[in-house]
Amino acid sequence: MSSGQQGRGTDVGTLADQLVAAGYSPIITPVAESTDRIRLTGAAMTPAQVEPGDLFVAVTGARAHGADFIDQVLARGAAAVLTDPAGVVKVREATGYRLPVIEVTGVRDAAGPAAAAIYGTTATSDPALFGVTGTNGKTTTTYFLRSLLDTLLTGKGRKTGLIGTIEIAAGSTEAGYETIASDMTTPEAVALHKLMHSFREKNVAAAAMEVSSHAISYQRISGLYYDVAGFTNLTQDHLDLHRTMEEYFAAKAELFRRARTRTSVITVDDAYGHQMAAEATGHVVTLATTGQPAQAHWEVTEVSPEALGSAFTLANRHTGERIRTSTALPGKFNVSNAALAAVMVLEAAASTERTQSFSREEVVQALETATPFHIQVPGRMQVIAETPAAIVDFAHNPDAMIRALEAVRRPGRGKLILVIGAAGERDVTKRPTMGAIAVRMADHVIISDDDPHREDPAEIRAGLMQGAQDAITTGGLTTHLEEISPRTEAIAAAVAVAGPEDTVLLAGRGHEDHQDLAGTRVEIDDRAELARALTARGFTTLAQPTGGAA
Repeated sequence: MSSGQQGRGTDVGTLADQLVAAGYSPIITPVAESTDRIRLTGAAMTPAQVEPGDLFVAVTGARAHGADFIDQVLARGAAAVLTDPAGVVKVREATGYRLPVIEVTGVRDAAGPAAAAIYGTTATSDPALFGVTGTNGKTTTTYFLRSLLDTLLTGKGRKTGLIGTIEIAAGSTEAGYETIASDMTTPEAVALHKLMHSFREKNVAAAAMEVSSHAISYQRISGLYYDVAGFTNLTQDHLDLHRTMEEYFAAKAELFRRARTRTSVITVDDAYGHQMAAEATGHVVTLATTGQPAQAHWEVTEVSPEALGSAFTLANRHTGERIRTSTALPGKFNVSNAALAAVMVLEAAASTERTQSFSREEVVQALETATPFHIQVPGRMQVIAETPAAIVDFAHNPDAMIRALEAVRRPGRGKLILVIGAAGERDVTKRPTMGAIAVRMADHVIISDDDPHREDPAEIRAGLMQGAQDAITTGGLTTHLEEISPRTEAIAAAVAVAGPEDTVLLAGRGHEDHQDLAGTRVEIDDRAELARALTARGFTTLAQPTGGAA
């Protein structure tokens, strides 16, 4: 057990003291000696998840206040409530003074420190956290991190954790991974601290975590402390939440504060990366991966093809050290993702502020000899067949589409057939751009549906079609453009026109296994549909890994 690691549980009085120390001004009612001694053994933000002895965190939601469900929470055995002034009124009106209420102004922000106190999360408790943020590459980088950490820890009897878009998992290569389906990139703060305690019980020494801008903005990572945080890139996405790129950048930048992260590893391949490195506080390490001149601490050099992936060298500009490693995933951006994962673990091993379960020498040896980045990431450049090349990727914004299309194009080897859509109730401004990119970079484009949610699917497709048609007209392009719905028919149509030398790319949905059509769940997995269509035409598909921990 690392220094500062605690057991589970605290009492109301101690929790209030810890909130005061964290900068909050809690008010506890009723004020009595017995109230202070009430034991809290867990925490929950969702009424249906409350267990006996829990602190119920009641926040304002989109449709209701958590305190509106106080009768249900009380029946489930809640021991106390943490809420805002409006919640206090609701609790008192419904229940009187039957249980203590801790009142704070910023309840969503205070939820993290409160849960940390209950579950024993500190800046030095296990697991060591490796957080990754950025627009594209978060999922793949965290899978690379998990694989490298697993290589280092399994032989020592320790396990790794993973928290992200596809899954939450704990385990090791030898023993297998225990997975829990994830419905958001980063769970709420209370759930995260409960997860940290569960990880400690499962002997998890280190965990890789995707950190979305939503998670940062909504205080989901409140109370957590990262050993290392990594930045991939920043391109247009999520402007439905952040409104401007400046706001989007500011949300991401909050991860790289000394109060939240011990070491920041920033990819400086563009202007946003350089700005992020300049604004980050604490220990900052920079990484350049595209071959452009940059005064970075680490640089990717000597990139060369290796099967479908790439071999490359990590060079340290200050020490002259050179580490040769590789990734099996196609695309220059996966070299960037692998390099970021490598440098994050190298810097963690070199840190003097916390003792890791592995040495720097062991990290170098693993990178050079153990091929930790030769893994398949579900729905991320996932190869379904080689003849024709058939690939499923999660690319769902302009920059990711460009990267994916560049990665799969094989000059002189047939045509590139692309199926794309766009999610409903999301940033509409990127749709024409995505349509234009599609017809400029692919030979045959089929525009179909992604997740329309409650938006008219035809209107979403129209936005993509407009951008595509304008690009064809203004650019004099010969791209074959179609609009086909539903998506299953679009996938079948793509395979129907594919020859053995061609490439089929399904972009936008990746690992997802269903569509949301006006609240109705429609089962569809691009990987399964693509394999089915290929088999029906007599093509051979590759065996796919089972389970989320691919």
